Amino acid sequence: MTDETIEIEGDADGYALEAKKVQKILTAVETGDERQLASLLEPLHPADVADLLEQIEDRPRADLLDLWKSGFDGEVLSELEENLREEVIDQLTPDALASAVRDLESDDVVDLVEDLGDEQQEAVLDALGAMDRQAVETALAWPEESAGRLMQAETVRAPEHWTVGETIDYLRGEEDLPDQFYHVILIDPRMKPVGYVTLGRLLGSRREVPLRDLIEDSFRIIPAMQDEGEVAYAFNQYHLISAPVVDEDGRLVGVITIDDAMAVLDEEHEEDILRLAGVGEGSLTDRVINTTRQRLPWLAVNLVTAILASLVIAQFEIALQQIVALAVLMPIVASMGGNAGTQSLTVAVRSIATKDLTGSNVWRVIRREVAVGLINGVIFAIVMGIVGVIWFGSPMLGIVIALAMVINMVAAGLAGTVIPVILEKLKVDPALASGAFVTTVTDVVGFFAFLGLAVVLLL
Repeated sequence: MTDETIEIEGDADGYALEAKKVQKILTAVETGDERQLASLLEPLHPADVADLLEQIEDRPRADLLDLWKSGFDGEVLSELEENLREEVIDQLTPDALASAVRDLESDDVVDLVEDLGDEQQEAVLDALGAMDRQAVETALAWPEESAGRLMQAETVRAPEHWTVGETIDYLRGEEDLPDQFYHVILIDPRMKPVGYVTLGRLLGSRREVPLRDLIEDSFRIIPAMQDEGEVAYAFNQYHLISAPVVDEDGRLVGVITIDDAMAVLDEEHEEDILRLAGVGEGSLTDRVINTTRQRLPWLAVNLVTAILASLVIAQFEIALQQIVALAVLMPIVASMGGNAGTQSLTVAVRSIATKDLTGSNVWRVIRREVAVGLINGVIFAIVMGIVGVIWFGSPMLGIVIALAMVINMVAAGLAGTVIPVILEKLKVDPALASGAFVTTVTDVVGFFAFLGLAVVLLL
């Protein structure tokens, strides 16, 4: 391997560009060595080039794009974080932009332009040919996050009465086939899909075999108005590779492939994780002011819930003054409840997203989480009861914290499951709003149970 070849090194975290290779690229940018830069970047996968652009600073990124005029690949734009795409598109010349997007499939172009401003959308659309532009504009007319937006307009279809030989001859003579496809979709005279045939069965069958005899049992039709989350679920649930998309009249308008469906699934999972943490949909390339705006509302919500918990504590001010040990042990009860609630909450939100938690099993799941909270609560109650006795020499104090631990762990299991279910019924995203409610419940119940029991049993 020569020094000019980029190595992709595997480690515990997966594959990533070596730091020394990144430095070679930056050195080529600094010295204005266009040939060296091209030789370093051309072997890279578009996803690795996108990672590189996301990792380096603004000035080197601008210099790199200015220097790498002829080799910029449109797939790099598809792999970039959304907030960085606009900046990169602004820095590309019209010729470079046209060259970059010209070879992209229509669904990739739609994904690229749907979040851009009007001026940048027009710049990308102007770079396309007339037919490609029409396909993209037609897709953009469908609602956001619908199957119509997700599909690619390029399809491989054949009349249902054709044979294998006729289909193969057609495919060999067709110049505008998609770069990747998995099925030949069979259509009736009204352009309605009636089945599909995998390429493997097509190529492995005799020429005279009718396509109808090779139709796959996995065939499913996706309405263009269906939510993309439902589409991703169908692909994952029924192990689909591709599926035809139809309009309101049932006519074929496009196809969705597994890579696009799984990308939606990954995005939804990532979005749920970020929302559970209250950080929105930010990325490492966001500017300080944007990141601050995303996180500020959730910090404000946490402040309100913290004040509510403090109001509960304030009701027991006299008890805290008389028994200092209460102030020492009090955070333990709330912390354990909070962690237990987060565990139940995470399982519930994930199960709702994958449709594993439904009306038919919700009560069973709730009972399970409450039972888990009870068992864990009893175990840790025994531990903390012993700690309370040894630490402060008060058996009754040990009983108080033990009982409070059990009560709060049960409440945590109940709240962590019930709250997401209720929010889902109210059409509120459970991942977005559950965390603040569950934290409030565990804090309030924990403090009230511990301090209330202390007043009853110790004073």
